[in-house]
Amino acid sequence: MYAITGITGKVGGALARALLAAGQQVRAVVRDAERAASWQAQGCEIAIAYMEDESALAAAFQGATGVFILPPSEFDPAPGFPEAKVVIDAVANALRRAKPQKVVCLSTIGAHATESNLLTQRTLIEQALTHLPMPVTFLRPGWFLENSAWDVASARDTGKIASFLQPLDRVVPMVATEDVGSLAATLLQQTWKGVRVVELEGPHRVSPNDIATAFSRALGHPVRAEVVERAQWESMFVSQGMKHPMPRIRMLDGFNEGWICFEGSPDEVIRGQIDLDTVIRKLVADAT
Repeated sequence: MYAITGITGKVGGALARALLAAGQQVRAVVRDAERAASWQAQGCEIAIAYMEDESALAAAFQGATGVFILPPSEFDPAPGFPEAKVVIDAVANALRRAKPQKVVCLSTIGAHATESNLLTQRTLIEQALTHLPMPVTFLRPGWFLENSAWDVASARDTGKIASFLQPLDRVVPMVATEDVGSLAATLLQQTWKGVRVVELEGPHRVSPNDIATAFSRALGHPVRAEVVERAQWESMFVSQGMKHPMPRIRMLDGFNEGWICFEGSPDEVIRGQIDLDTVIRKLVADAT
């Protein structure tokens, strides 16, 4: 049996579908049983646990062959990442108590970076789970292609998408969430020793201009990407309600400056199968 956190999201859902298709038993670890009703209907066992609740997590992980950890992302973290640290402590202690046979944790590209940024939350969980007594895999995917969901309305209504990634022709490792979940299912069913890092991107690297062109094809009218100047970021993010915008700013800097990248050699990075056009067409269809 495999215990899955984050099953109601895109990655966790893709992972669960892959495990069920392989004939595996799945335990959905969720905060709200109603949101997981569709998974229960598909044969999943349901366990209720908040990611900050060590005891509930330990009970949810008990008896599992493998556990998938999808840490919640705090997009406006306080200095020092206290929100993430509460979850990390609870997850690490729960895994020690439950003693599953193996763990796969969703991390991120750039988790090895030493400069503090929004993705440092994943650096911290890697540091904590590295010391667990069971085998652990950290899955580090690139930028999610589905982040372009935020651009659908603008692309459709104005023919423009705003880009914080720049310059507009610079390609970045990106990947579809379906590929992330599919690979996570494969990794969970493998046998390995110690700690390993697996890095994943899509079939091709993607630039903001590529995303705009994909929107053009999906919508049937021209769409162009426009740079959001860095000098505007802080005031823009604050106006949108953020209290601590610098971690997000430094993450974007990391992509643009190249220090948020894959740690391993290029020939070790796994390539997914789902391309940009497939994702953009689905995002556009889902928005209609």
